[in-house]
Amino acid sequence: MIRVALREELQVNWVSFIADFLLAGMVVGPPVAPFLAASGVWLLGGIADIIYFMGNHVCPQPDMGLDLAPPFIMAVCMRCYGTVTGLLITRLLYAVTAGKGFFWLSQYGWNGAALASVLMMAYPLELAAQIFGLWNFDNYIVTPFGLITGLAWGLFTMPILHSWQGGNKLIPFHFKFDTSRSQGGRG
Repeated sequence: MIRVALREELQVNWVSFIADFLLAGMVVGPPVAPFLAASGVWLLGGIADIIYFMGNHVCPQPDMGLDLAPPFIMAVCMRCYGTVTGLLITRLLYAVTAGKGFFWLSQYGWNGAALASVLMMAYPLELAAQIFGLWNFDNYIVTPFGLITGLAWGLFTMPILHSWQGGNKLIPFHFKFDTSRSQGGRG
């Protein structure tokens, strides 16, 4: 009996753990990178190089990062960091609500996916408006657009990423699969 209780207690939701680990890296990495680079310590500079490499490949304007440790800037622009902040807010909200609430979009199936997709367009639409010259890059403009995108993304995906229980996927986003053929032609 004790062995079973201990085994159940030690079960790790690996999807949730990996998602939280990646989110922690996205939250901490970009603002810490300039300080690591400015430290002059070889190992810390190498870690900063890795963070900057990732930022250069995910952010459309990494050269617009905040000047945190001159001459080193944040690894991503504030639009991207606004998106990460939105994801962090929804992760904390999920921790408090355990996925219960009308605002979790995945519970609405395809309608929730459609609403999340529309809201996630805030980021690319703002970027397009900037590229087409409707306004110049300004942290006070780009951050809320990224935040809206991150909130939409998080409100849809957090219940999906963090609702695994004991290996059983408990996703409120329902799909119907024909499992009768998965038995090798039997049944």
